[in-house]
Amino acid sequence: MLVLRPVELTDLPQLQQLARDSLVGVTSLPDDTERLRLRILDSCASFEKNVEAHGPENYFFVLEDLTVKRLVGCSELLATAGFNEPFYSLRNRHFTSASRELNIEHGVPALSLCQDLNGHTLLRGFHIDSSLVRTAFSELLSRARLLFIAAHPQRFAGAVITEIVGYSSSEGQSPFWDAVGKHFFDLPYTEAERLCGLETRTFLAELMPQYPIYVPMLPQAAQDCIGRIHPDGQEAFDILEREGFETNSYIDLFDGGPTLYARTSNVLSIAQSQTCTVQLRSSIDARGRYLVSNDALEGYRAIVVELDVSTGQPVGLSAEMCQALNVTDGSPIRLIAL
Repeated sequence: MLVLRPVELTDLPQLQQLARDSLVGVTSLPDDTERLRLRILDSCASFEKNVEAHGPENYFFVLEDLTVKRLVGCSELLATAGFNEPFYSLRNRHFTSASRELNIEHGVPALSLCQDLNGHTLLRGFHIDSSLVRTAFSELLSRARLLFIAAHPQRFAGAVITEIVGYSSSEGQSPFWDAVGKHFFDLPYTEAERLCGLETRTFLAELMPQYPIYVPMLPQAAQDCIGRIHPDGQEAFDILEREGFETNSYIDLFDGGPTLYARTSNVLSIAQSQTCTVQLRSSIDARGRYLVSNDALEGYRAIVVELDVSTGQPVGLSAEMCQALNVTDGSPIRLIAL
């Protein structure tokens, strides 16, 4: 059985292997032992902290195969983007110029460096083993974070965002970076993303132009990358789109990938998840597949299982399911159909 749980310090060696296998552009998962160790410790402190309002907390989850004790995925949840340092992005909007004398009005799309998304909760660091792509476990890895928000709403903002990895070639070339960022840093895309993962995006953003970049002046290949998703990032996009997230006028600073946005109260897994109690059963007449979690904090657990669910009735779980969720007969759980 696969279970999602908070990361632990003993996960470090396996987590670093996941970092090595992660998609280029996933800067929140650096292949660096010390950075990952600090990220784990920060997450552990966040889960232990008594929180009454969203702040700098970062909640790091791992997906573990309990049978072989192996990590097969990870994902993160940052309570407040831009809390400790500015969260930079590019705003893609039209600038309108007009001439009364010639009776001409013309709109030109332009990219402007901004911090508009500061203060929102940020989903990041989604990575899953290639053998599990397009399975229910991808849903578990992504959506269990939303059930965690539903269980602890005071810890998160009124809106949630995520940046989807933008297009780059199999050789690690990003047409968008080559046309924009490379002119200011003299760094290849992969190196810029590596530095961003090891440090912060602030020192890179500070060197970006503070004036608008007019889109029509960019090469066509770069224009085509604005809002374009890397093929390996499509699943993460699709899952959240089904949750009610939408693209907006913001794109990633480095590769031009889209930003997804949703009001927290409108997210499907938050608005429509239901709570019920556990009834320990030796056999289950399964009628549908569900994402199930407990509502714990440090002991948070989530799984995907086949269940028989009736509104207003206790939900039957096997002893194995209860053990994976760290619950007992009569415990509260949260669930939503897949």
